[in-house]
Amino acid sequence: MAKGTLYNKVWDSHVAAKLPTGQSQLFIGLHLIHEVTSPQAFDMLRERGLKVAYPTRTFATMDHIVPTTSQGRPFADAQAELMMQAIERNTKEFGVPFFNFATGRQGIVHIIGPEMGLTQPGMTIACGDSHTSTHGAFGTLAFGIGTSQVRDVLATQCLAMDPMKVRRVQVDGKLGAGVYPKDVILAIIRALGVEGGIGYAYEYAGKVFEDMGMEGRMTVCNMSIEGGARAGYVNPDDTTFDYLKGREQTPRGAAWDKALAHWRSMASDQGAEYDDRVEIKGSEIQPMGTWGVTPGQSVAVDEKLPDPASLPGGQRQSAELAYRHMGLKPGQTLSETPLDVAFIGSCTNGRIGDLREAARVARGRKVAKGVHAFVVPGSQQVRRQAMDEGLDKVFTEAGFEWREAGCSMCLAMNPDKLKGNQLSASSSNRNFIGRQGSPNGRTLLMSPAMVAAAALEGRVTDARRFLN
Repeated sequence: MAKGTLYNKVWDSHVAAKLPTGQSQLFIGLHLIHEVTSPQAFDMLRERGLKVAYPTRTFATMDHIVPTTSQGRPFADAQAELMMQAIERNTKEFGVPFFNFATGRQGIVHIIGPEMGLTQPGMTIACGDSHTSTHGAFGTLAFGIGTSQVRDVLATQCLAMDPMKVRRVQVDGKLGAGVYPKDVILAIIRALGVEGGIGYAYEYAGKVFEDMGMEGRMTVCNMSIEGGARAGYVNPDDTTFDYLKGREQTPRGAAWDKALAHWRSMASDQGAEYDDRVEIKGSEIQPMGTWGVTPGQSVAVDEKLPDPASLPGGQRQSAELAYRHMGLKPGQTLSETPLDVAFIGSCTNGRIGDLREAARVARGRKVAKGVHAFVVPGSQQVRRQAMDEGLDKVFTEAGFEWREAGCSMCLAMNPDKLKGNQLSASSSNRNFIGRQGSPNGRTLLMSPAMVAAAALEGRVTDARRFLN
């Protein structure tokens, strides 16, 4: 049983009650909502005559269904327009702050929380979205929840939850040039499996994470869920505090000093005990890409795809399915794979640092003929910053489309979808069959720099060629 970890400290400090089921009634410090999983939850409150318990701890945005080309209203998609009207009505009626287009702070829920300073160490955070684990980068326990649980948090600010085990995932050494946090998490998921984290929270530690910036930590924590973990986190440190200082929702003056002392105290103790430990050598991680239909089916860019016969039983069947769907063959490399679409964005890799790295690759070059390449900033703030730095011009001159903020093709709940059996190089988080809008569409996950390089070549290629 884990002891002295950030997980234990945050969990214990938020337990409001012990339930007869053995679960804990956990107080939720921050509740983030969006337009897709909240309408039914608000309707449930109305049916019971309930109010939002702590409207000042709840914040809403719109991201999943918003178009990224023209965002004029009404939306062309009638269902999307109804969902937008619902969140506008619900937030107004229940007094919940809402970051719509007009505020200039709209964006993907897991990007606006950190950039506004809403996400702070030692918190419990919930959102009706599986990638809420992103916020663990700040030393929080952050959980994706379903619509009925969104209702529960709105009504009570609490969640009934089972405790988890804690696995320390330690990545030591130094990453090579052109190796990114996206490569790190793909390597971790490949090593531990897509079901390896079931029942666990992952604590990411080691020299690689100590050296990693906050945006990179968010990328890794974001995809904890793809490795089966319910949550992933990094202990807060000076990198965390430097990122948060001066942001809109963070404390000021004496309140900052008090908060800082509390945040430092929440980090795992030097002698903390864990339920499991895993060590990975950072120097061995290479630029990665997925080749199959789960995030665990990945290889280094110049590595040969595996022979299903060499894999354990369950993995063998999944690999055979993946080869049939993807049209790839054992023994070939990702660099032999031509593509149709290149998508840079999502809650995994739609931050300013991601766009800067992709622009480094794209600068002064041209997208290959026949490739539809586009860039979707993760928030209006990211978009403004990128334009202030001239990144939009770098992309458009190279042949990328420059879009408005939103989730876009990560999940295709909006007009951005694959068509037919198009193959996409994507900086998002999931490559499941149908994830990007077409039942026959194919998705390769990789870093933004790798996506940009693939767009230029018309096929997967090692981004380090362009970074040198």
